[in-house]
Amino acid sequence: MSIATAAIGVPGASEALTERLVDGLAAVDARLREVVRHDDPFIAEASTHLVDAGGKRFRPLLTLLAAEVAGGTNPQVIDAAVGVELTHLASLYHDDVMDEADLRRGVTSANARYGNSTAILVGDLLFGKASAIVAGLGPEAVLIQAETFVRLCTGQIEDDRQSPGDADPMEHYLGVLADKTGSLIATAARYGAMFGGAQPAVVEAMRQYGELVGMVFQLADDVLDISSDVSGKEPGTDLREGVRTLPVLYALASTDPADARLQALISKPITDPDEHAEALALLRRHPALERARQRTLAVAAQARALLEPLGESDALSVLRELPDSVASRSL
Repeated sequence: MSIATAAIGVPGASEALTERLVDGLAAVDARLREVVRHDDPFIAEASTHLVDAGGKRFRPLLTLLAAEVAGGTNPQVIDAAVGVELTHLASLYHDDVMDEADLRRGVTSANARYGNSTAILVGDLLFGKASAIVAGLGPEAVLIQAETFVRLCTGQIEDDRQSPGDADPMEHYLGVLADKTGSLIATAARYGAMFGGAQPAVVEAMRQYGELVGMVFQLADDVLDISSDVSGKEPGTDLREGVRTLPVLYALASTDPADARLQALISKPITDPDEHAEALALLRRHPALERARQRTLAVAAQARALLEPLGESDALSVLRELPDSVASRSL
């Protein structure tokens, strides 16, 4: 794998495709900085805080790859990628306020540095910037942006509520994943295909593909929260907060009497350090963790299958590998 390929995280891409993607991401970054520029130095600094912190740029990369399935990158594709990334960045400002986070992407979070009020308002400002750039892409793009924003907010609200008593916990959990994480990644792929010039059936396939890839991304994260000590955050964070992720839901659904102790521990937030360590150890040995891994791989396979009717190309080969690459973080 070339250094350029490794840098953008696209295993299996040809040298020519890699060069186009690197150039495309450079164009996205330049346009992103142009759009967030502000005359007020303080607002400019706060607005670029997470832009400067870097990140994977996964969503713009997916937009560029989806465009490659059709006619390739053009100025509209770049603007669509910037609109998606701005929406993502704006949501991070708000997430960190809600989570009372201290760090984001290895730097001090915006809320910790500038205060909650400024972080919320800068997030709003970036949502406005995203809407402005998408407006230049036409009314259909604006409608898609609005619908995506509604789903992002819905997913966050439902995530904070946890599963209502009359709802199926698994359906609620998967619905939250689809809205909170899948919806924006779906839009990233949809925009790329749309503005790359793909036919409507291809655009729809890419939308569905992106949503499933987004779900794989979150499913893998939820497995890593249990299984890994090197996932970039303290293991068992969701357990501590009482968040019912896929491994927890599988364990709670067990009818084995031997699981009574584990179920008692994970049925509520775990504030005691010893109980937290016990629950983490029990869950790591439980079949629920392997079931969650297999479910993650199954969703990755669903995403890959959506691309089968689209034929063969360099970009499609990469897109077919991508879901398993995302899922493999949890293996």
